Amino acid sequence: MAKLYPDPLYDAILRGDGKIAAALTAEALDAGAAPLDIVNSRMIPAMDEVGRRFEARECFVPELLFSGRAMKAGVAVLQPLLKQTQAEPAGTVLIATVQGDLHDIGKNLVALLLEGGGFRVHDMGVDVTPAKVVDAVKKFRPDIVALSALLTVTLPAMKTTVDALRREQVKVIVGGAPVTRQYAAEIGADGYSDNAFGAVRLARSLV
Repeated sequence: MAKLYPDPLYDAILRGDGKIAAALTAEALDAGAAPLDIVNSRMIPAMDEVGRRFEARECFVPELLFSGRAMKAGVAVLQPLLKQTQAEPAGTVLIATVQGDLHDIGKNLVALLLEGGGFRVHDMGVDVTPAKVVDAVKKFRPDIVALSALLTVTLPAMKTTVDALRREQVKVIVGGAPVTRQYAAEIGADGYSDNAFGAVRLARSLV
């Protein structure tokens, strides 16, 4: 039997049960809990534990996705109240898969976990040209641009995009299977992560 935790909302997120997470979030609100307290003291710690398990290889990408979606279901219940209280997001992130690359599983996971971690996320999708990234930065004024690549042949497009962003007041983080910490440093990125939870921690550190 799976281990149960004293906080049922925390447990629901760990188990990736979105329906239960949403229902328990609504119950917490009815009991008088503050929306931000629910996020900061119950949801984010649950996702941090999922991240610890992932890095320890105690769970894998499907579990990450289920937990991320469960947290997103809970946050959706809180969203109207968070807007009413004018709660500021942790930061704004523009995320994209670079030009020539059509892979999006890793990008989608990072976007999902960033949203769960309190960030406002603008997902540009796949095969995004450097010019479109620059235009989006000027429109949305994000704190961070997150770039993903899965194909070695698209690494030059990542470099071109980073180069195009040099005049913008924005931090750039990169990741993806062929990307290394050394390559990230060579192209002038502000940070690198080899996994989705590391990307969220990196984003937190940059804002």
